[in-house]
Amino acid sequence: MFDWQSWLVTDPLFYVLAVPAVLLIGISKSGFGAGFGALGVPLMAIAVPVPQAASIMMPVLLVMDLFGLRAYRRDYDPVLLRFMLPFGLLGIGVGFLTFRILDAHWVAGLVGISTLLFLAQRLLFPPQAIAKAPPRPVGAVLTMLSGFTSFIAHAGSPPINAYLLPMRLPPVTFAATLTVFFFIINLSKWVPFAYLDLLDPRNMVTGLALTPLAPLGVWLGVRIARRISPEVFYRFVYWGMGLTGVKLVWDAFH
Repeated sequence: MFDWQSWLVTDPLFYVLAVPAVLLIGISKSGFGAGFGALGVPLMAIAVPVPQAASIMMPVLLVMDLFGLRAYRRDYDPVLLRFMLPFGLLGIGVGFLTFRILDAHWVAGLVGISTLLFLAQRLLFPPQAIAKAPPRPVGAVLTMLSGFTSFIAHAGSPPINAYLLPMRLPPVTFAATLTVFFFIINLSKWVPFAYLDLLDPRNMVTGLALTPLAPLGVWLGVRIARRISPEVFYRFVYWGMGLTGVKLVWDAFH
């Protein structure tokens, strides 16, 4: 008899959590509700260990990134990307070097606290006019942190949002720039994940089983992002960041 448990996660609770997690990540990949995607791994980690949840998401993220890239390939900001990508890749390197000694829940908790502090600052002291870009040193640190937390727990959205949100980019430009950024960041994780023995066949087959949900989430998010006003768009982004921050802090200290 074929042993499904050797090739696929069979726990029903995992799939109850994984289906909404994948849809949330897909919608976040479109740029709409950016921040919600960081909830994916913490949700799945209720049923499986954090490293396993991150590994399972690798093929799902690849499919999502390809769909998002196809939808937004002409809308990104090339100047921003040229600045962000080297620091994001540096963060991936730091995450790889420290993966064995860091607890992913504590890292997620620090990301959650910084997300909530940023959100509180934005809500208590909203910009009175079109905001200028934050200083480049701030952007470099936040982008490197995004690469680092993306490697540890696929939670790279909150730090990069903290850098991009004050710029008040048009929703489609915001979504497209994040899509291309995370496509390259996620692609760079495959070799170090394999080196750390995280890409085992059971995780990969489970991830492939979830990939049919990936295009649905991205499609929903792209349709909304292209039809929504900037005010409503950023309101949803703030809600996504708030819920993400609370969930990450809860996971760290619960």
